Amino acid sequence: MAMDDATMRIMQHAASGYCCSQIIMLFALEAQGRENPALVRAMSGACHGLGDCSGPCGALTAAVCVLGLYAGKGDDTEEAHERFPLMRSEIIEWFQSEIGGQYGGTRCLDILGDKECGSPNPERCPGVVAATWGKCLEILVENGLDPSSPKEEQ
Repeated sequence: MAMDDATMRIMQHAASGYCCSQIIMLFALEAQGRENPALVRAMSGACHGLGDCSGPCGALTAAVCVLGLYAGKGDDTEEAHERFPLMRSEIIEWFQSEIGGQYGGTRCLDILGDKECGSPNPERCPGVVAATWGKCLEILVENGLDPSSPKEEQ
């Protein structure tokens, strides 16, 4: 998905009422050709910096969850990918450097700037979501994981 395509899909999902954390998970599920409304619903817990905008940007929270979707332990018969802790650290460090460096922090409030909590900043949020999704894809591929295949098929 090119960044222009990603930005268009971000706007479509946002217009349908999804927040940044849900949009990133929707991208992962779409890449796998799957739907999972329960998982998307669960991601709403990370919306708006854990609700009051004082927590981390939902895009970061979702990125860590997406990496877990592909590389984490899901049942008694699975083990986490051996590089999952490194993958998780990489997305966090990237977000702190790239996004946090640009906006003065990684909290939802930092990224929103002067926008009210609960209302995405249309000049900032789509770019943050697109860049974070792009970094997730990069990390997955670098670690030998196919974003179009669920963990159980890899």
